[in-house]
Amino acid sequence: MLQIIPKLRIPAGKPVLWHNRRMTDLTVLSQASLQDYYDCPRRFELRYLQKLQYPAIEIEPAVENEKHQKEGEYFHRLIQQFVIGLPAAQIEKLANTDNLRRWWNNFVEFKGSTDFKKLHNLKAELTLSAPLGGFRLLAKYDLLAFGTDEKIYIYDWKTYRKRPQAERLALRWQTRVYRALLAQAGAHLNNGKPFDPERIEMIYWFADFPAESARFPYTRAQFQRDWDGLLKIADEISAATAFPKTDQVSKCSYCPYRSFCNRGVQAGDGADAELEVEAEESFDINFEQIGEIEF
Repeated sequence: MLQIIPKLRIPAGKPVLWHNRRMTDLTVLSQASLQDYYDCPRRFELRYLQKLQYPAIEIEPAVENEKHQKEGEYFHRLIQQFVIGLPAAQIEKLANTDNLRRWWNNFVEFKGSTDFKKLHNLKAELTLSAPLGGFRLLAKYDLLAFGTDEKIYIYDWKTYRKRPQAERLALRWQTRVYRALLAQAGAHLNNGKPFDPERIEMIYWFADFPAESARFPYTRAQFQRDWDGLLKIADEISAATAFPKTDQVSKCSYCPYRSFCNRGVQAGDGADAELEVEAEESFDINFEQIGEIEF
């Protein structure tokens, strides 16, 4: 059955940002938008405030990388169908490309492992939200699962062609946001009690490197650091009147706005840049049908 997410209340006062005599309402932040702001405020401005659709190719070769991205999205849907009860044998028939067959076979082997068998109460494609300054912070989780060890695990499926270093993943806003938001807004999943951060662990599972998961346990000190950092960056975005280009020009190779910013026209290599160009999450949420999280 489909997972129902708790209803959230949109605050009456939306943060208003001004730039070039334009006013743009921005109400929601996510790990992707925060990562964009952190990497390059100018990219954040063009993408989320001006909503500029600039057609530059992010990575090369374009057709191959677009196909790989679509397959990754479809792979996520296959796992979601498995979690909600569709038989694995039936799902296997839907894995109709070489990549999808390989990824699905790796997942089948993984779901038979001791690590996966200790999980219960699986919740796929679950969205959580909480107030963050004048914004709402939203995150969509690939899988939340309770373990027999009384921990709650955040699983995120990755179809990267190269396995990123754990040190880089630890610094990404996704790792910080997903754990912190679960601690802040996950009480409805825990009989009304906030999760102790020590019970939370995030795991990146790589479809092409199934035995090389990256695991990130959590602590109360990390949660406090992360939430303070999230509040600080939200306040900074609210107060911003200028959005400068990044000084790290190497990041521009994977940005669709690079020629707009006179930072080159040649796209970077896709296999080397997947961590840099992950797409913004799609939040298809009916706010009238989801439960409230009080301020």
